[in-house]
Amino acid sequence: MRPRRSVLYMPGANERALEKAKTLPADALILDLEDAVAPDAKVAARERVCAAVGSYGTREVTIRVNGAGTPWHADDLRAAGEAGPSAVVVPKVNSVDEVHAIEKALSHAPDHTAIWAMIETPVAVLNCSAIAAASDRLTVLVLGTNDLAKELVAAQVPGRGPLLGPLSMCVLAARATGRVILDGVFNDVRDAAGFAEECRQGRDFGFDGKTLIHPGQVEPCNEIFAPSAAEVEHAHRVIAAFEEAGREGRGVATVDGRMIENLHVANAERTLALAAAISGG
Repeated sequence: MRPRRSVLYMPGANERALEKAKTLPADALILDLEDAVAPDAKVAARERVCAAVGSYGTREVTIRVNGAGTPWHADDLRAAGEAGPSAVVVPKVNSVDEVHAIEKALSHAPDHTAIWAMIETPVAVLNCSAIAAASDRLTVLVLGTNDLAKELVAAQVPGRGPLLGPLSMCVLAARATGRVILDGVFNDVRDAAGFAEECRQGRDFGFDGKTLIHPGQVEPCNEIFAPSAAEVEHAHRVIAAFEEAGREGRGVATVDGRMIENLHVANAERTLALAAAISGG
């Protein structure tokens, strides 16, 4: 298990930002060639990002390319594949055929370079299961909630009520296909309370982590998406109680007055695995 609690977008045209990223505790980075880069800076940003990929140690570093249909898409995929990041993040992936085209375009990339597909349109939400299952190289789904809200003509309001259906559908698709799924960004970097609440909502929905637009969002996101000390302690007690019940020939156990079955043990094991991965243990 690899933690992806906090996944921070960094503008590919900003050399200082790329350098600053080395000091930030984000679990993963997305070096961005798309939204954060003006058209006349795309080529230079591509060169800068591809050269920077190997300078972040063991950190999971990805490159977001420009989307299909743009003048930069093919060259971005070629250069990103040659740079060999942890993954190539592709915006607005809408179909299985598009996944196959991306996979073919990255055939020269190292085996460790995965595909992260961004789900940003109504048709992508409806096709999400098929998109996720289209390639073994596709390992992560990334929600693009700003574009999705725009395409849905939906209001972006506290609590994200208009988006809850699509968010739930995408989490369902990720779990059905064994993929990681990342929540979309929170736009108001000054609203710490609103950001924390949206992180908790995403965690409770089943997202593995959240994409971020500001370094100040990293640490609170890490804390919210990590198991708490109480959750870790409870997980240990669940496993211990179930093992004791097994030794006594019982198929169920109780912890804090609640019945414990195999599914609770599986959840507890996942909690401990995530805690160990975060701590490097």
